[in-house]
Amino acid sequence: MSIRQIAIIGTGLIGGSLALALKKHKFAGRIVGCDRDAVLEKARTRGAIDDGFANPGDSLRGSQVVVLATPVLSIVDLIERVGSALPAQCLLTDVGSTKAAVAERALKVFGKNAGRRFLAGHPMAGKELGGVDYADADLFHNAVWFFTPLPGQNLHEGLFAEFLGWIDQIGARIAMLPPEEHDRLCAWISHVPQMISTALAAALVEEFGEEAPLLPAGGRALQEMTRISASPYSMWRDVAISNKKNLEDALFKLEQRLAHIRENLGTRELAEEFERAHQLRKMPARKT
Repeated sequence: MSIRQIAIIGTGLIGGSLALALKKHKFAGRIVGCDRDAVLEKARTRGAIDDGFANPGDSLRGSQVVVLATPVLSIVDLIERVGSALPAQCLLTDVGSTKAAVAERALKVFGKNAGRRFLAGHPMAGKELGGVDYADADLFHNAVWFFTPLPGQNLHEGLFAEFLGWIDQIGARIAMLPPEEHDRLCAWISHVPQMISTALAAALVEEFGEEAPLLPAGGRALQEMTRISASPYSMWRDVAISNKKNLEDALFKLEQRLAHIRENLGTRELAEEFERAHQLRKMPARKT
């Protein structure tokens, strides 16, 4: 076993869940966390980490893999901060929701060695409530975990292969695609759904007031559509900033689609729109 210690910088929902998942699946090495003292204490209590540090540099010592599990703009900053202090034989990876800005910063910091030092990743898993209190060892089970390799990067040997083996072991489904393609795809399948849920919830509050029993009256459909509206702005702010162009484009196209529906509520076009929508559930599942 080459990986004897994994450092997770950011032991909240995703970082804490990764730690719990590794322990559940018998990772025999040490897991150290890096976060605020109060968060680290909770992570210890939950059994997610073996030790914790407030200073990112302290968590690097003795680690073969370092996982950046903070909001994405913080990840971009941390690549710069920890890159120069990273041990020579250590893999740096991340779980950020967007990848182009992350890959760009890694190339800037590591230069020609970036392909040997950094692996950009993004698990498509989460909850509407953040923090290590909600961490779950099964969070990644059957979830897609995107990796966006740098040009010429070999993921089939050394620490890369071993780390990917652990991602597979915890039950995630690994998928590879370029950073720009990842960001465009995730704008549609992750970021737009969040903005729709946020917009709908905010509109309901404005239309009916905060005291109206909307969720019980609306039933399952409304509860499902507004569940993720409880997600923290602090995370989605970074997503919106780092993937602004793709998100703007997707939202504009969705606005056009909604306008088309509004303009055709009494025509056959509405039925055709429903028929198009039904095709989504009929699409065959693609192997990742």
